[in-house]
Amino acid sequence: MSRILVVDDDAILQRTLRINLRARDHEVLLAGTGRGALSAFFEEQPDLVVLDLGLPDLDGVEVLRRIRKVSATPVIVLSARQQADDKVEALDEGADDYVSKPFSIDELMARVRVALRRMPSDADVPATLESEGLVLDFAAHQATRDGAGIHLTPTEWRLLAELGRHLGRVVPHEQLLKAVWGPGYGSEHHYLRVYSNQIRRKIEVDPTRPRHLVNEPGLGYRLNP
Repeated sequence: MSRILVVDDDAILQRTLRINLRARDHEVLLAGTGRGALSAFFEEQPDLVVLDLGLPDLDGVEVLRRIRKVSATPVIVLSARQQADDKVEALDEGADDYVSKPFSIDELMARVRVALRRMPSDADVPATLESEGLVLDFAAHQATRDGAGIHLTPTEWRLLAELGRHLGRVVPHEQLLKAVWGPGYGSEHHYLRVYSNQIRRKIEVDPTRPRHLVNEPGLGYRLNP
């Protein structure tokens, strides 16, 4: 079962999409505003977002832009806007697909299936990361710096692996906590501070000036390639 966030201020369309997505065994979250969409996204960490551009508070492109600052979660844009420039802007900002209203439900469901097949998996974790003398072998769970072995705990490996799935991009605190410690976690930010400091002491040349594991205040963490 995949969790899908539907963002649209049209109650009839919301209901139609919820019925069709649930019929295909998806869990459905609903939001009718841009701010509601961002709140639901960060709290619930959906697997896919279906996003209307014409929202009553924030423009859908701005919602997309904020999501893309911290996440690679697939986003399918829905819009009644027919201008090519609108489509280009949404795609340039990171939309995975663009569906014009009115649309066929069967076509949209097909596009949902395609987008979900792009979801991150273990295959998205790089087999090996090498940078400035540091080698992280995710497959073998072995780490070295300048040839000397580094011991990382299973939890530290899980944290690095989740960051590795989004290499070079910021991963939100809530997403990291749920991926590493489980779905019951999401607000224990001090866990991340403690473990990231432990990891930096092991992998960074100068832990006070990290080059590999970087904190983006208020957003999350990034593993630099």
